[in-house]
Formats: sequence, C-alpha cells, structure tokens
Amino acid sequence: MSSTDFFHNPMRREPGRGTSLDDFNAAEAERVQNFHKSFREYAPTPLVPLPNLAKHLGVEQILVKDESWRFGLNAFKVLGGSYAIGRLLAKRLDRPIESLSRDELCAAAIRRQIGDITFVTATDGNHGRGVAWTAQQLGQKAIVFMPKGSAETRAANIRATGAECVITEYNYDDAVRLANKYAEDHGGIMVQDTAWEGYEDIPRWIMQGYMTLAKEILDQIRDAGADLPTHLFLQAGVGSFAGATLGFFVAALGDKTPVTAIVEPHNANCIYRSVKAADGAPHTVDGDMRTIMAGLACGEPSTISWGVLRDYASGVFSCPDHTAADGMRILAAPLPGDQPVVSGESGAVGCGLLAYLMTDQAGRAAAALGIDKNARVLLISTEGDTSPEMYRDIVWHGKNPHEGR
Repeated sequence: MSSTDFFHNPMRREPGRGTSLDDFNAAEAERVQNFHKSFREYAPTPLVPLPNLAKHLGVEQILVKDESWRFGLNAFKVLGGSYAIGRLLAKRLDRPIESLSRDELCAAAIRRQIGDITFVTATDGNHGRGVAWTAQQLGQKAIVFMPKGSAETRAANIRATGAECVITEYNYDDAVRLANKYAEDHGGIMVQDTAWEGYEDIPRWIMQGYMTLAKEILDQIRDAGADLPTHLFLQAGVGSFAGATLGFFVAALGDKTPVTAIVEPHNANCIYRSVKAADGAPHTVDGDMRTIMAGLACGEPSTISWGVLRDYASGVFSCPDHTAADGMRILAAPLPGDQPVVSGESGAVGCGLLAYLMTDQAGRAAAALGIDKNARVLLISTEGDTSPEMYRDIVWHGKNPHEGR
C-alpha cells in the first residue's frame, strides 16, 4: 500500500492578511442560504457527533456533517449549481437574487421572459446531477459530460432528470474543455465550478452556493452551545468546495478558524503539488487520474479558490485510495453508541485520514497540525452512496480499491 504524504504550508498567512474574503462574508452567506431556503426540499443536513470514535482515536470530539441528506440528491453539489443558476437568471432578469425565490423562477411568466436555455457542464456525477435537477425544476434543458470511467449509476441519475448525459473518453479536465466547446458552439451556458481566465463569475457563484453548508455548521454548533472545532479536514478536487468552506470560516471566525488541512487522492493531488511548489502559483496534474474518489479526480486548481487555499490552509495531504475506503467502513459500522453515516468515496477520506493519523505511524503530521487529546475535529461527508455498487463492494465485501501513484 502506498503511503500518505503531508506537507506543511509555508505560504499560510494570518486571517485578513491574504486573499480577500469579501465573497465569503456573513452577509453573502446569509443571502445564499435565504435563496436555498426558498426550495421546498431545503433542510439543514445533520451534524453528527461521534463521541466513541473520538475516544477511541484519542481526540476530544469528532463531528461529521452528513451531506447524504441534501435535497434528496445524496450530495452537497446542488447547493452550488442551483445558486449559480439562480444568479444567472437574476442577471438575465435584471433583478437582485434576493427578490427571486425558487417558485418564482419556476413560474411560467419567468419562463417566458428568459426563454429556452441549455445548461452545459462536466462532472463526475454529483455536480452534474445538481445542475440537471435544477434545470428540470425550471423547465430547461441540461447536457452533461462525464470523464471516462464514470459510474453508469451516476449517469443514470442524471438522465433521470431528463438531461442528456455522455460518458466521454477524456479525463475530468478535458471533459470540462469539451463541455465548454459544446456550450460555445451550441449557444449553451456553461455552469462549471472550475474557473479560468475570462470565466470566473459562475464558478464564484457556485463557490458561494457551498457556503450554505458551512453556515449551517456554524449555526448548529452555536445553537448547541458547543465549542468551536479546532481542526478541519477539507477534501479538494479543483478546490471550489474547500476554498468556499475555508473562506467562510476565516471570514467568520478570524483567529478562531480551525487548523485546516486539504486532502486529495495521490493521482489527482493538484493542490498538494501547488502548495509543495511554494511559488504561489497553481500547478496541474495530467493523465487519467485514476482513483475511487471520483469527485476529487481533478487536475487543474480553480483560479478563484487557489488563493484562499494557498493563504489560509495549514497543510495538505495526498492519500492513497484505501484511506477513503477505510473512512467509508468506519463511518458505516461505527463503535457502539455512535450513529452510522453513509459516506461515499470522496466523502469519507477525511475520516479515514484522521484514523490513520491517530492510530498509525503518522505522528509527525498529527503533531505538526496540533492534533492531540484536546482536538475537536470537523469532517464533512460530501456525498452518500452515489455509486451504490462500489459502496457495497468496499463496505459490505471489504474489497480493496485500486492503488497507484
């Protein structure tokens, strides 16, 4: 089995001394959440305490945000896609997003005003399903491109919304380029969380959409009168989710921001490589990026999330696939008294990593991040069993996923 690699971030800055966090402040987060609250499907997802796992691993507390409950779609991604589409339509209608609810956007009068739209995106499954679901609610079309090796179940879930879905022969980043060309050639609107020069508004709105998740966590902790977490693990693909979540916490908590580590699979560790290069610039990963963590199999950091991660993350981890598989099993079959959490491959890697840090020969990384008996660790399970067959193979049958570097 390949090892887990850790690199302490030498470029980290104190809150307020790095990349601007204006896009992730409390007012923006409240505006985003109010839009999501207009959806009938909206409800805060559970924040699950695992006291017995915490005791077993030798930390004070473990909390897991369980996104398998989000909008009935089994993953958090719909938060970004729906908000970005809401902002797009608000702009087309020349109205502030605050004045528009989900029901109004779905109304026939609005439909006549905005006309026919085709939303285009690339996805491993969860983001595309969220975009396709939102398009379905609005009576619009969606076309979704998926990278090679994508699970047919995820494609079927997208097609069930009425969207067209194509599994390509390309890796994720090339599938993004294919989707963008299709949108340009056919008059569609690209809805992608990957940002590049000249394409940043929509990815920024997607990132802001993810703040609903982070704001819920802070509200749930405060409503319970609990102490703030001291440590936070955030998994990263292009870095939009990690950047939005970390940006929100830094803006909201300042010096009380949890020590934050970014977690990636070995074969798609673009944030890890970018931080390790220590030159301030984002660096890419090429190739097929084979990993069970399909939602993290991205080789090019988003240009608008990179600055947040570079300036405010404390360290970065590059992990083998079995780290995620271990996390899935731990959460599915917890110690007596703890609540089970159904967490998919990309959702469970933080739990698997924490177990590795506290039980295996990884003392230096844990010590560098200050993870000890007083640590209160926050994990975010970003998806449930979005690929049920793979989930059962790993959790029920104990199959070991492909390993490779």
